[in-house]
Amino acid sequence: MDEIPTALRDTSSNSKGNKKVFSGDRPLVQKYIIWFMGGILLVTIISFFINGITNNPSSEPVVVQETEIQPPQEEIEELEEVTIPENILGHIAYEEAPQSELRAISADGGIQLRQAAAERFNTMVRDARNQGIILNPISGFRSISDQEYLFFEVKEQRNQDARKRAEVSAPPGHSEHHTGYAVDIGDGNNPSTNLQESFENTAAYRWLEANASRYSFELSFPRDNLQGISYEPWHWRFVGDRHSLETFYRVRELTTPLNQR
Repeated sequence: MDEIPTALRDTSSNSKGNKKVFSGDRPLVQKYIIWFMGGILLVTIISFFINGITNNPSSEPVVVQETEIQPPQEEIEELEEVTIPENILGHIAYEEAPQSELRAISADGGIQLRQAAAERFNTMVRDARNQGIILNPISGFRSISDQEYLFFEVKEQRNQDARKRAEVSAPPGHSEHHTGYAVDIGDGNNPSTNLQESFENTAAYRWLEANASRYSFELSFPRDNLQGISYEPWHWRFVGDRHSLETFYRVRELTTPLNQR
């Protein structure tokens, strides 16, 4: 037979003729053993690390901090504009009532309100008189031209600037009297208090405080009102139907006086 080189001969065969694995195969087997042991060690380390986190009572959960989402600046400005009514020196603009809707509340017919307001006012006057109280209408509906005289002419006569005049009289186009729902009331038994703050001390005013809401009238300008208008205990307005309510309450989300903006 062919001669086998000495390096390849099985020199370690036993007496039964079994072959021995070549010495050149030992490094590969050792590599497999090392890789296998290394994999077991790696798995053990990872398992220990995971168990350490989940079983550690001092571990705190991750908290995701919530952040408040702010609307864009232009949207904020738009919202602010919605709550601020158009005004001049604290007075809101009002439309002038049509003449066809006005009814008399005075004996001579010179003082008028819108029909619904006139009917309720006349009923209120009658009921008050039955209790000895005389509610005297001083002024009701006013046209824009009437208001021009009261604001500009009187301002000049009294040497007042516009802001000072606006504390007691609305600029034309901005008076509640234009609506046909506002009325100035005096005490027929005490006329010296007409259009004066002292009207609040009269029997007529006390009766109005206690009873006016029964007839859907309310005080327009109480003390420290948010329009910044001077206190007027004689000035009352009707809010007894849908149109009157919308007229006066369509914009009322105010937090600071209009004349201070």
